[in-house]
Amino acid sequence: MTSPFLSIIIPAKNEERRLPQTLEQVVYFLSNQSFVAEVILIINDSADKSLEIARQYAAQTPFLRVLQEDLPGKGRAVKKGMLAANGAYRFFADADFSMPIEEVLRFIPPALNVPIAIASREAPGAVRYNEPAYRHITGRVFNTLIRALVLPHLHDTQCGFKLFRADVVPDLFQRQTLMGWSFDVELLYIARRRGLPVQEIPIPWYFNPDSKVSVLRDSWRMFYDLLTIRRNGRSGLYD
Repeated sequence: MTSPFLSIIIPAKNEERRLPQTLEQVVYFLSNQSFVAEVILIINDSADKSLEIARQYAAQTPFLRVLQEDLPGKGRAVKKGMLAANGAYRFFADADFSMPIEEVLRFIPPALNVPIAIASREAPGAVRYNEPAYRHITGRVFNTLIRALVLPHLHDTQCGFKLFRADVVPDLFQRQTLMGWSFDVELLYIARRRGLPVQEIPIPWYFNPDSKVSVLRDSWRMFYDLLTIRRNGRSGLYD
């Protein structure tokens, strides 16, 4: 079988309500592209019917693979999917697809060919829809901390859509140590230490009120993770 040009990796934790719509959108989109693609869906520590729904779709979709990850952590699920993928370009995405699926084409050749491209809600040209003011403000505060402590030149590291070229995946993801929400900040930090360029792509982004990120619960954890990344960097753990 021809190796896929693009892999789309989707971590899903208790997503039985949103999963059918997401899979229909992704499968329809990829079925109408000229390149070969695969979808890797990682059911992550779920207690609902996500796995059952995923397997039903996989039975009807040859390019959809379903993996299970019983231990918690979005970062752990993404790492498993990225290392299992076969695509020349590997794009991980939130299960709610708050970015229109068609935007994926802006991250890959012929539109773009870079080692790492990340969706940005802050780069010039980006548009946010329906986002409450408090969420935007807290997001900006956290990004200010990220820029001050680990990634000074990136404006939006937390948007859940990122592409990695296959040749950089093993080195970056095998060195990943954080398995929670801050895992992608760590990956981008490692990439910067490797001298890899990271390009921000402005996107239209639609706020989802069912987001699983809790500002109060997760902010302190993320701040601690930033300090962990700095400490790991200074100790040479990523070298």
